[in-house]
Amino acid sequence: MGTVGRAWRYYLDSFRGFSRGIWLLTLITFVNRAGTMVVPFLSLYLTKDMGLTLEQVGWIMSCFGAGSVVGSWLGGRLTDRIGFYEVMVGSLLTSGLAFLALKYVRGAVPFGLAVFGLMVLSDGFRPAMFVAIRQYARPENRTRAVTLIRLAINLGFSLGPAIGGLIITSWSYAGLFWVDGITCLLAMAMLLRWLPRRGSGTGDRPATNNALKASPYSDRPFLFFLVIVTLISIPFLQYFSTVPLFYSEVHGLSEEYIGLLLGANGLLIFLVEMPLVKGCEDGRVPLFRILGVSVLLFALSFVVLVVSPFVAFLWLGMVLMTFGEMLNFPFMNRFAYERSDLGKPGAYMALFTISWSVAHIIGHTLGLRLVASVGYAATWWFFTALLLVALGGLLVLERMVRPANAEQPANENGPT
Repeated sequence: MGTVGRAWRYYLDSFRGFSRGIWLLTLITFVNRAGTMVVPFLSLYLTKDMGLTLEQVGWIMSCFGAGSVVGSWLGGRLTDRIGFYEVMVGSLLTSGLAFLALKYVRGAVPFGLAVFGLMVLSDGFRPAMFVAIRQYARPENRTRAVTLIRLAINLGFSLGPAIGGLIITSWSYAGLFWVDGITCLLAMAMLLRWLPRRGSGTGDRPATNNALKASPYSDRPFLFFLVIVTLISIPFLQYFSTVPLFYSEVHGLSEEYIGLLLGANGLLIFLVEMPLVKGCEDGRVPLFRILGVSVLLFALSFVVLVVSPFVAFLWLGMVLMTFGEMLNFPFMNRFAYERSDLGKPGAYMALFTISWSVAHIIGHTLGLRLVASVGYAATWWFFTALLLVALGGLLVLERMVRPANAEQPANENGPT
């Protein structure tokens, strides 16, 4: 019982030390993401309710990704010009109204253009939110603050589809647009009412003239880092596109069993991620060691899918992938934050967000085409090789930044 008690106290301690602003930002993010119900059902809505073909749906999803890229870029620029607070408010207001209007749009081309516009408005929120974390979190708490908000996003995305299914059954697809729009406006009202305005888009400390002129586009280590982020994210996304098909077609698993496997990802993140990140920081584990281990875990999760025909090993693959995710994404965010201290944080975090959007645009289509042309086993080996390339890239990146700050542990701050 003593060991259990100590573990429980350590778990609770991983949630302590945050400012009121971070907790409010977490709550606002949860409300916003829990209300995102249209996206999981978008393909069903377009085919069943609107009668579009799968090819037309594919183009609309491409518009979805392209709008995300443009919205992230624009949100970053506006954050540096007018401040993160104004961008967050504006994004929640306009995207809420856009969701309400989207249910009146019919036809493939008009809907594709509308989705593009919606994502431009909606994803401007993301770089502004990252900059807001800089303002409301102490430097030593940034990584855990990002992890806390990731937890809110995961819980929101878990809750949203469940509620969305009930809304479709009891109301109609149109109800999803109403709920999505209203929750965006509710999140905006919470932000205005409870989250105090603090600072501006230029960061949480006075910037020198050189820092103000610094651009992420001339930061070669950061640009190389973005390529690595994309190379890692493309295989990771397969767990939410091609891997569920593998579960069904190769192993004959039912939708309910697949749902349990995917749900294990969210449950592990909820139970483990915060204390895991705290443990890495308390242990002063070097940043690049954490990232290297995370990529190896991603790669092993695909190897397991190839070498074992047993369903039990699918659970092992999911656990390996989830631990890789928990180690990778918070500390990738940490590196991006540290580089953003060199210049305009909005521009840096916008490019970081865009790298994830680019992975979305490429990853799902690439995975499906590989499966169709060479089969599942060769596809898993391809993504394993891609992750090993990313691991090599991390080793190169570590050498690129080492002269500026040798032997920096994961919980220290300043440009890496």
